[in-house]
Amino acid sequence: MIRVHHLNISRSLRVIWLLEEMGVPYELVRHRRDKKTMRAPLALRDLHPLGKLPLVEVGGKVLAETGLIIEYLLAHHAPHLAPAATDADAHWRYRYWMHYAEGSLMPQLLLKLIADKMGLLALPIRGMVKEQVKLHLDYVEKEAGRSPWLAGNEFSAADIMMSFPLEVSVMRAGVTAATHPNITRILSAMQARPAYQRAVAQAADKG
Repeated sequence: MIRVHHLNISRSLRVIWLLEEMGVPYELVRHRRDKKTMRAPLALRDLHPLGKLPLVEVGGKVLAETGLIIEYLLAHHAPHLAPAATDADAHWRYRYWMHYAEGSLMPQLLLKLIADKMGLLALPIRGMVKEQVKLHLDYVEKEAGRSPWLAGNEFSAADIMMSFPLEVSVMRAGVTAATHPNITRILSAMQARPAYQRAVAQAADKG
C-alpha cells in the first residue's frame, strides 16, 4: 500500500491527484500546520530529516520531493502519463516542465511572497522580484498557448507538476483570465478533471 503524508495547503495535493488519475489505492495520512507559524509539524523529521511534505512511503522506502515521487509512481503504475521518447517534442517538453515547476517558477513566487511579507524592508529588491515574476509568467503564458496541455495535445504528469505554481500565481501574482488567458485556460482544464476534484475532496482539512 502506498502511504501519502499530506499537509494542508501544500504541494502534496499533486501526489494525491496523480494517484487519483492512476486509480491506484493509497492511504492518506493528514498533518496540520502550526496555526501560528504555518510550519509543518516537527514530528515529520522522524520520517525524513528535512520534515517537508509530500512524503510517500512505498515498498519500504520513504520518498521525498514531488518530482521524484511522481517519477517513481509513473514508472511503476502509469507510464502513459509521461510522453514516450518516440514523440520527441512532447517528451522533452514534458521533461522540461517537470523540472521548471520547482526549479525556476516556484523560487520566483516564493521570493515574491517573502518580499510582500517584509513590506518596506523589501523595497531594495521588490522591483527585481516583480520583474522576474513577470518574465516567468509571460513566458509560461506564451508556452501555454502552444497546445491544449503543457507538453502537447495530451494531458500528462507535467500538468500535475505545474498545477501548484500556477495556482500560486493566481493567488499571489495577479494572474487572471484578462491578463493571462492561456494560463487560466489550462489551469481551469486541470481543475475540471474528475481526478483533480477527487484529490481536493480527499485532501480537504477535516478538522
